[in-house]
Amino acid sequence: MNVPGLVKGLGLMDATTLVMGSMIGSGVFIVSADIARQTQSPALLMATWLVTAILTIIAALSYGELAAAMPKAGGQYVYLREAFGPLSGFLYGWTLFTVIQTGTIAAVAVAFAKFLGELLPSVSAQNWIFKIGPLGLTTQMAVAMALLVLLTWVNTRGLKTGARVQNIFTFAKIGSLAALIILGIALGRREEAISANFDNFWVGADWSWAAIRMVGLAMVGSLFSSDAWYNVTFTAGEVRNPKRNLPLSLALGVGVVSVIYLLCNLVYLLALPLSAIQSAPEDRVATAVMAVMFGSSATWIMALAVLVSTFGCVNGLVMAGSRVYYAMAQDGLFFKACGKVDPRTHVPVTSLWVQCAWGCALTLSGTYSDLLDYVIFAVLLFYVMTIAGLFVLRRTRPEMERPYRAVGYPVLPALYIGAAAVIEILLLIHKPSYTWPGLIIVTLGVPVYLVWTAMNKRRSLNEPVRD
Repeated sequence: MNVPGLVKGLGLMDATTLVMGSMIGSGVFIVSADIARQTQSPALLMATWLVTAILTIIAALSYGELAAAMPKAGGQYVYLREAFGPLSGFLYGWTLFTVIQTGTIAAVAVAFAKFLGELLPSVSAQNWIFKIGPLGLTTQMAVAMALLVLLTWVNTRGLKTGARVQNIFTFAKIGSLAALIILGIALGRREEAISANFDNFWVGADWSWAAIRMVGLAMVGSLFSSDAWYNVTFTAGEVRNPKRNLPLSLALGVGVVSVIYLLCNLVYLLALPLSAIQSAPEDRVATAVMAVMFGSSATWIMALAVLVSTFGCVNGLVMAGSRVYYAMAQDGLFFKACGKVDPRTHVPVTSLWVQCAWGCALTLSGTYSDLLDYVIFAVLLFYVMTIAGLFVLRRTRPEMERPYRAVGYPVLPALYIGAAAVIEILLLIHKPSYTWPGLIIVTLGVPVYLVWTAMNKRRSLNEPVRD
């Protein structure tokens, strides 16, 4: 009997839009306000985004080698498992499921609901459908969960359906960001902003240790805004000609989005003095820029742009994340049903719905944003481990076919590891509340792994021997 499996239905364009669509959520429209408050300098604001772009591109080029060499469902989970053993892979998958992927899905879905509230005031965090003590359901929560359920259902209909939605919304969000950049340069420039920002561009940017420390700490926001590009590796088992298309989609997708982010921040500085960026209402810098050009109508224009952006982002995260739990289940390290593929649609339907259920639970709990703050240290740690795995596998598996080899190896991957280590140390020292909870979440995966492997061993011993 043939066991249904995943099908290779994603081409280069699909893979690239998955990279870009997963990266672009609501962060680029918002986080520059907080970065500006931390850095207190136009130059350091741009430097924060530039360093983030450089590190993300180096990481993507490094992951490209691993993706081309091991084009299997699960991506980063597989790379860590092969380089450091099953426990490392499991701890990544555990953290991805409990916090990273599902927490990001919940946060972006709530961002969608918040901006929908700009158009429909009844969608609000203060508008309770019911409330029992501290628990309840707001219209904002309901919309966020409805979005998650809708996009999960869309992705259960088949790979092509999910990819089609991803392509449409990624092109739409790229178009909206391109419009922001073009209109901002053409119509948004203000002499008072240009004078305030560029006559004093290098103020505070003396490249001392204090400035480096400020940039390193401020990168929390820009790194999250540039995160999730690796989601395409989760779907590697469904990419056509993965040895070519995976590295190429990573390079193209991350490169284009990084340039867009830098240009957006240049537009912010052309339209608004740094003080106005720092004090943008609810940190909505892009809305403040549009207000310079279009007045009161800017709110609904940007609300529509963010709705498109977040809708596409959630779709990409939903599609990709389920493939990691599928790969873990195939290894006996997640619920067995999640390792099965629907024979009609050839997608891991159970894995999709389990992810949906936990994402909805986080949305309902309201703790997703705290969890994401906590896990930034762990996210960077897994990046470092994965890129270190590149060195390990070059040494331990020299015979492995490598259709693409990381550009700049070993210098660029080593540079990434060193820079990420500096950021990790800065977070440990200056933002311990961001680090220790994340480490605790990762560590909790160890006893879960031991229990799961013990259960698998017991199950295999109890299975009847077949002739």
